[in-house]
Amino acid sequence: MRWQMGRQSDNIEDRRGMPVGRGAAVGGGLGTLVLVVLALWFGVGPSVVLQGDGPISTGPAPSVQQGAPARGKDPTRDFVAVVLADTEDTWKELFRAMNRRYEEPTLVLFTGAVQSACGFAQAAMGPFYCPPDRKVFIDLSFYQSLQDRLGAPGDFAQAYVIAHEVGHHVQNLLGTADRVHAQRSRARPAEANALEVRMELQADCFAGVWASNAERSRHILEDGDIEEGLNAAAAIGDDRLQRRSQGYVVPESFTHGTSAQRVRWFKRGLDGGSPRECDTFSVAQP
Repeated sequence: MRWQMGRQSDNIEDRRGMPVGRGAAVGGGLGTLVLVVLALWFGVGPSVVLQGDGPISTGPAPSVQQGAPARGKDPTRDFVAVVLADTEDTWKELFRAMNRRYEEPTLVLFTGAVQSACGFAQAAMGPFYCPPDRKVFIDLSFYQSLQDRLGAPGDFAQAYVIAHEVGHHVQNLLGTADRVHAQRSRARPAEANALEVRMELQADCFAGVWASNAERSRHILEDGDIEEGLNAAAAIGDDRLQRRSQGYVVPESFTHGTSAQRVRWFKRGLDGGSPRECDTFSVAQP
């Protein structure tokens, strides 16, 4: 992926190495209940936020960063800052075409655990987007897991991860997230999961839309990049992850879609290049 000469986004919040307090920040009783509700809302397993109640520290607290480090000092941070900037440029144009204004999200880098408006989260849950504070959260060690444990190496695979989470931000801005949340609150568990799958597949499609427009405008793709993106989409399908973790698949518990579905919708956005291609809610079988 050709990213080295791209501009870097200023919307990076670096919390790596900063201590995270669970008990003090959240409290018990009602705070715990709120976290569980938020976890179910955003498709996060409640166990992620219900692990112990003492403070957790991921290392010594550094001084707050007042600016980005010099380019080249932290290449992974440089990379995600460039990818985020590219999504900003792409979605600004796409929103302008829809007579809307794109509001840029913030990308939060953290180590081990993090506190957000959606509650306390651990790195084990993977990258996520929190609608109330309009922030994407990622522990950069996820990229090593993506390569080593999930078999999805490559810089474009990493870019796909960010573009997918930004896709959730787009859903938030368009009002899709609120509409789906309202529907899920009235639905039975299997129906709620099915709605969540459609949300995730649309975010995959939006990631493809970003890649299509970025390539057309800025020629970011190199040989093998598309294969990396498709491989990453397949690697994090519910069926593959369940088979890996428990040896069998439970389709009614899916929340993100199968590998085949994720590949298909990412490719649909990539081929079509328009958000109009990403209506996962109107098709009978996504």
